[in-house]
Amino acid sequence: MQIEFDNDKDAANQDKHHVSLSFGRQVLADTNRLDILDVRFDYAEERFVSYGMVNERIWVCVFTQRGDTCRVISVRKANDRETKRYDETSR
Repeated sequence: MQIEFDNDKDAANQDKHHVSLSFGRQVLADTNRLDILDVRFDYAEERFVSYGMVNERIWVCVFTQRGDTCRVISVRKANDRETKRYDETSR
């Protein structure tokens, strides 16, 4: 899977969430991940929130699809509510 991200956004994500946007590749590699279309705002393109497990922990990766490439916008540890959603949603 190809991913890309903005280097300035990566630095900001590392400062805020202590994880690089490149980690999104591992989150998106979870074959049991939960992808939800983000409709909270009118974005210029479809934006997805993906919940995936890496090393027995749930992570959140926000991304948009551009052709065959995922452009990663944010990566962070899931909170309790998001972990519950991942666990309880059938796929």
